[in-house]
Amino acid sequence: MDRGRILVVDDDDMILESLVSILESEGYIASTARTGLEAIAKTEKEFFNAMLVDIHLPDMTGIDVISRVSETTPRMKKLILTGFPETHTAIDAVNRKADAYLVKPFDPEILLELIERNLKQQEEELKYAQEKVLDYIRTRVKQLDEAENAEIKGAT
Repeated sequence: MDRGRILVVDDDDMILESLVSILESEGYIASTARTGLEAIAKTEKEFFNAMLVDIHLPDMTGIDVISRVSETTPRMKKLILTGFPETHTAIDAVNRKADAYLVKPFDPEILLELIERNLKQQEEELKYAQEKVLDYIRTRVKQLDEAENAEIKGAT
């Protein structure tokens, strides 16, 4: 059962392995990256519903990563993980498009609830966007039909 695709970004192998194990046991497809640049490259080539990213990476901050991927994959949910909680970092993360901020060590159940809530919100946002596109198409078809009917009447 594929519940969603999640990219886990952390330079600590034990954390990566633990998170992947937790996610896969719940039916998620998990992929990993050890640096910010690797994570950005993966999001440019693959689809992910969500990203779990550590705040401290060897090449950049997790906040920089989410800022960069927000430009190319704005609908992907971005969750910051940190072992060093600081108020200014949390505020900066939210201001730069983080969808959640979780402090390590965390209860796996809380992480899974947070992921579930964010993916449900993502699904609702997608449904809303699809409804808007359908409304636009219906309106445009009516406009084109009316224009065509007007042309036919004008030609006769």
